[in-house]
Amino acid sequence: MVKKQLTAALTLGLIASSLAACSGGGNATPSASPADSTPATQTEATATPGNDSGSGEKVTLTYAIWDSNQEKGLRTIADEFEAANSDIKINIEVTGWSEYWTMLEAGATGGSLPDVFWMHSNEIYRYASNGMLLDLNDKIAASQAVKLENFPEGLNQIYNFEGKQYAVPKDFDTIGLWYNKTMFDDAGLKYPDESWTWDDLHSAAKALTKDDVYGVLAPMHNQEGYYNFVYQNGGTIITDDKRSGYDDPKTIEALEFYINLVKEGLSPAVFDDAGRGELIKNGKVAMGFFGSWNLSGFTENEYMAKNFDVAVLPKKEKQASIYNGLGHAIAHNTKYPEQAWKFVEYLSSKEGQERQAELGVAISAYKGAADLWLNSNKTFNIKAFVDMVDYGVIRPYSNTTATWEDKAYEALAPAFTGKATVEEAAKNAAKVMNESLAQEK
Repeated sequence: MVKKQLTAALTLGLIASSLAACSGGGNATPSASPADSTPATQTEATATPGNDSGSGEKVTLTYAIWDSNQEKGLRTIADEFEAANSDIKINIEVTGWSEYWTMLEAGATGGSLPDVFWMHSNEIYRYASNGMLLDLNDKIAASQAVKLENFPEGLNQIYNFEGKQYAVPKDFDTIGLWYNKTMFDDAGLKYPDESWTWDDLHSAAKALTKDDVYGVLAPMHNQEGYYNFVYQNGGTIITDDKRSGYDDPKTIEALEFYINLVKEGLSPAVFDDAGRGELIKNGKVAMGFFGSWNLSGFTENEYMAKNFDVAVLPKKEKQASIYNGLGHAIAHNTKYPEQAWKFVEYLSSKEGQERQAELGVAISAYKGAADLWLNSNKTFNIKAFVDMVDYGVIRPYSNTTATWEDKAYEALAPAFTGKATVEEAAKNAAKVMNESLAQEK
């Protein structure tokens, strides 16, 4: 029965690849998977002791992720874990964002989920409510290395369903304003900073738009695009009582400003992630909005490293940057629950989280680890991403985010293509979103 329910639920809401988001929005980014019964009770200092499986048999765990930019650093962490746990081998499998959820859907319905894998706020309800994830409550309670109070409460709550913790936060991210310093210099413009407003962004975009270069990249993208402007303007995507905010006048006003950047010819009309990446890496746009998970990919790109830097987002009524965070989950039917937990326990420990930060994989969710992440990259002003945490807005979500977000996205498309006014499209988005939210009640 559970399998049938999950099949139906998953089929209803698979997100289109154009909605790739958060914390690693996929490797389409321009550029954020019965052994021994011994409970994990290691201290933080000894969170990865040697072989204790008791069987002497080497176990291979599959660790599934969707961001190829993070693979190198995570491979280093996995190698270090393997060195301390000679009975466990970690096989990292990278699958692009949209294909990742197709893979998980097939694994969930076919009984072959990865042992350890990334979980996202869009999808946690679907997998947790259908019993596809391992309840981590007892393992966390028995662990000295993993204490949820060391992670942001908002992220903990995302991965808690009906009092059970189904994933431990891995990281968090914010969205920054990437800008081409060379183009700014040539135009005689001052670089963006924390004083920048929407007017400054618009004026700079006009001055920088010439020849075959657009001043700004304002794609049809939620987390790395218009969501930020909605909250900067005092609007909302979803209300506290689970109603759509798309018909809020403040939301509509923000969408009008954002979409007008395209209508005025200051931004190209872009609807896919790969297209965004190519535009900014090839010098076709002077500014763009991209998440912190793109850092390693941008650093490795010679053109970006030479010409670009990053600043906090501009403001309107207030400052705001959408933030989110991934979680590490374990399959409910893994053959190796203790070994899988031992790996997640290390990834979630102070040591593991600090290694993630030091290697520049992502901004670790563990309290205090962000400073180590800042030291991992001297190419860009990545402190901007951490500065925005103070006024960050958690990525809008509910139990059925995957369903209503996709429908709202489709309803907004005519505004971006000029086939409907922004107000018409926004009100249509509110209508289909509310219809979806009503099914949660």
